[in-house]
Amino acid sequence: MNIIIAILIFSVIVIIHELGHFLLARFNGVEVTEFSLGMGPRLITLVKTDNGIRIKFFASSKVCETTEGWEHKTKYSIKILPFGGSCIMLGEDDVVESDRAFCKKNVYARMSIVFAGPFFNFLLAFVLSIIIIAVAGFDKPLVTSVQSGTPAEEAGLKEGDEIVKINNKKIHIDREISSYFTFHPLEGDENIKLVIKRDGEKITMSVKPQLVPVESITDGLAQGASADKEEVQYSYKIGFMHGAPKVKGNAWQVLKYSVYEVKYWIVTTVESLGMLVTGKVGTDEIAGPVGVVSMVGDLVNESKGFGWSTVIITLMYFSILLSANLGVMNLLPIPALDGGRLLFMIVEVIRRKPIAPEKEGIVTMIGFVLLMAFMVFVMFNDISRLITG
Repeated sequence: MNIIIAILIFSVIVIIHELGHFLLARFNGVEVTEFSLGMGPRLITLVKTDNGIRIKFFASSKVCETTEGWEHKTKYSIKILPFGGSCIMLGEDDVVESDRAFCKKNVYARMSIVFAGPFFNFLLAFVLSIIIIAVAGFDKPLVTSVQSGTPAEEAGLKEGDEIVKINNKKIHIDREISSYFTFHPLEGDENIKLVIKRDGEKITMSVKPQLVPVESITDGLAQGASADKEEVQYSYKIGFMHGAPKVKGNAWQVLKYSVYEVKYWIVTTVESLGMLVTGKVGTDEIAGPVGVVSMVGDLVNESKGFGWSTVIITLMYFSILLSANLGVMNLLPIPALDGGRLLFMIVEVIRRKPIAPEKEGIVTMIGFVLLMAFMVFVMFNDISRLITG
């Protein structure tokens, strides 16, 4: 059941991504030769011909190319591996002498087609956010309590204050507070600048994190010996709690907080990638399709006790995360991804002439091979985690 749910989520996200490419290709007069869900051999192929809809099972590439009436028609396919998808366009990877070829369109038309895939992922995340926030409400970044004798109390922070900024970073939803301190751990050498809203007025305050003991750990000696040494661990804290209940708003607030929701996941993805690049997060913490199936199972099991409506909302939240993540990942300037293709086009705009197709093809192929190797590595990590569990 968890596998089916995960496949459905992946399928919707991938279809929306490829639909972005498809619609902008059609808008710009580019011929789409195939629109597919999945990877590998085709299971079902549907073609709308001049004589009606035609369906073939297990159609090979040769069949698609030679079947009468299928020429210059889009083949809609479902393929055997349930992850991934494609929107293949005429003249996308080679030079074709046709007005409907991708390569013959001006650079800005091609850029719009390539960018449309990630943009539609962000659009899907936005639509899902609207549904969730309209039903469940949004989480305002409110202070729920202030601990006595802490820097927060000394600075004048009070229960009910709305956090507006932390060190010049704008805060719109409650989770952005936790995320900020996750990506910017507290240190004692500089103050934290807070901007809060109280009774409609903005107040700026400076808070110096306080070093406090969090727990005592007894160092054991040899087995059976008594413990005679304690190691005290310290960490920095400000001294306030947050996490107020969600509140429902009007139509404008729903739209506004839906934008904040999408922004939150995009920024979180980008900052997580930054931690990966700098080594603050290990590659063993990256999850692929197998890991996502496991996550879906955990989410369903943890939320089903609250009813299936909660399960649906939880999975929609997860879909927002995945969709925003896919959008960001595809915009990375890596060959074989949309971002890599956009980079070539940006260079083309600057040079005022395209890069030689054979050179672009070589770079793209190298990028594709490295990307496939990385996917195998991630899948190996997923399976290892499931085994060691």
